Amino acid sequence: MGFSTLLDILGSIIIGGLVLLILFRVNTSATSNLYTNTSEANVQSAMISVGSVLEEDFRKIGYCKDWTKIPDPTKAILFADTSSIKFLTDLNNDGNVDTLSYYLGPASELLNTPNPNDRLLYRVTNSDAPKSSNVGITEFKITYFDSFGNILSTPVTPPSQIQKMQIDIMVENTEPIDSTYVVAFWRQLRLTARNLQNR
Repeated sequence: MGFSTLLDILGSIIIGGLVLLILFRVNTSATSNLYTNTSEANVQSAMISVGSVLEEDFRKIGYCKDWTKIPDPTKAILFADTSSIKFLTDLNNDGNVDTLSYYLGPASELLNTPNPNDRLLYRVTNSDAPKSSNVGITEFKITYFDSFGNILSTPVTPPSQIQKMQIDIMVENTEPIDSTYVVAFWRQLRLTARNLQNR
């Protein structure tokens, strides 16, 4: 009877240890999944906010409430390169022409961040100071097309050739999870500002 009780106790300890080990692994896995899902949600949220602002601004290229202030939409885009653009628009819908530019900052700006690939995307209105935020943008690329759908070489000269654009943005989380970065990619295919069509 004593040996049987000892075996029962030993068996209970082994089974209890296995159950505890399983619980610890489940807890670790659940915590890892929570961090990954939170990172994915943050990256997607950053992507949505950047994409919606860009799409709204780019669709208003050449727009002005007082159309006589930008009578020739071919002159609305002032500069167009792979990762920068400058154009005329009416941001506040007040009839005043604004100059808006976007450009990707150099990689050397964010050397102290955990993600070695992130960069700042700047938005400049008129002669105001450039505004940016670090949401983990690692790529901002614009491809320009003429009226026949041909890709234009950059910088585009003259910018009046531009009829459509493709915008590519990649966002990664600013800190790695298990040494990897969560990535989200957004592409606006052949975005056309209505005023670029009015030629």
